[in-house]
Amino acid sequence: MILPFAKLGTLALKTMAKPIAIRLKTEASRHPQFRQFIINLAQVAGAAVIFEVQRSARSEARKEEARKKEVEELRKKEDQLALEIETLKLKLSELEHLANSRGLSGVVFRSSSMTDQKVSSPVLF
Repeated sequence: MILPFAKLGTLALKTMAKPIAIRLKTEASRHPQFRQFIINLAQVAGAAVIFEVQRSARSEARKEEARKKEVEELRKKEDQLALEIETLKLKLSELEHLANSRGLSGVVFRSSSMTDQKVSSPVLF
């Protein structure tokens, strides 16, 4: 919804700026001091635009570097979790092997009585 208003505003600004630009060119051709003033003003504005573009580029580079660091941290965390899963799978496999070698009553899983632990803990008989 904002986009049509922005386009309309831009079109209105361009329409109003054309007669002003024509008038400035005419006056600059007639008066050398005014022409020099316009040239100096344009150079300063050009320098400001260049400065702003460079500042924006540095800002974007910092943001990109932060995103890269975040992605790298997530990859490290993913690798750590994958390693932990593999370790847990090995432990579970060992427990299952131990349970099978001792028979069904070798390892019994029961719920822990602690409220903050919700994982079943093995109890050996």
